[in-house]
Amino acid sequence: MSLKERLQQDLKEALRNRDDVRRNTIRLLLTAIKNAEIEHGGELSDEQIVQLLQKQAKQRRDSIEQYRQGGREDLVAEESAELAIIEEYLPEQLSEDEIRAEALAQIEAVGATSPRDMGKVMGPLMAKLRGRADGALVQKVVRELLAERSAS
Repeated sequence: MSLKERLQQDLKEALRNRDDVRRNTIRLLLTAIKNAEIEHGGELSDEQIVQLLQKQAKQRRDSIEQYRQGGREDLVAEESAELAIIEEYLPEQLSEDEIRAEALAQIEAVGATSPRDMGKVMGPLMAKLRGRADGALVQKVVRELLAERSAS
């Protein structure tokens, strides 16, 4: 079953269960997929759908941060509920320790020695971790590791 089919099945189940938050979130996701398919000119692969879902999840995270700063806990709760539903459809995310191990291996592979080598490390590393790790976290870890190397 493709990811899109799974979303459609889960929408039917949410309708039967009268789960308004899940229903609305899945409808938003299916609409985003439909719009992307129109823009793309055809069906999206599961990998493309995962990228789209990651973008949706990132938007929710950014909104949560903004609402927290604005003191709107009601909207934080709403966005958090949507984010939890979206994350059910995303691949398992790597932990910071797993990212650190991958980053160290990539730093060794390219021979990076200082923060100036960030670009040499990030490109191949993000290609390898795409869909399994948040880019901001990967960047933070790589920056820390390169700073440690240049200090020693």
